[in-house]
Amino acid sequence: MTRIAAFAAALSLAATPLLADEVTDTLSSALQAYEEGDIDYAIEELDYAKSLMRAMKTTALEQFLPEPPAGYTVEVDTDVGTGMAMLGGGVGTEGTYSNGSDEFSISIMVDNPMVTAFGGMLQNAALLGMKVERIGREKFIVDDDEITGLIDGRILIRAEGGERELVLSVLETMDFEALEDFGG
Repeated sequence: MTRIAAFAAALSLAATPLLADEVTDTLSSALQAYEEGDIDYAIEELDYAKSLMRAMKTTALEQFLPEPPAGYTVEVDTDVGTGMAMLGGGVGTEGTYSNGSDEFSISIMVDNPMVTAFGGMLQNAALLGMKVERIGREKFIVDDDEITGLIDGRILIRAEGGERELVLSVLETMDFEALEDFGG
């Protein structure tokens, strides 16, 4: 069994039912094109399979968005993951929380090169005169209506808008330990 075929077989076991057939079919098509010598088409199919799997990973990331507080609803932006490719890769999701008169958003970005650059700023936030707030065991920078933290050196959580104490209480409900295991 070739490596690509083994990879396709392993992915078919792990893929969600909705996209499993399309991912498996696309990987099979890439393998067939490769075996026929059509390298360009094989690469195109592999890139498409990657985008399908990234979409699956983005959907899985949505589970880490916190539940809305009492009186609020949350709307998940399903297009955030699409823009991650332009920002260097990785996956992301964003929820907008609203009660009709007040609104805030929480976004999560994972494994993006721009995210890791934030680590140095967070480590030196106090030296830079920024306010740092602990949420559980994690440190977040609080700047006006923006609260930003870095989990496991690779996961950026950013909340924007809303009443600060409410947003902090919502962030406190997040399972940062489980989030550390995401895609790792």
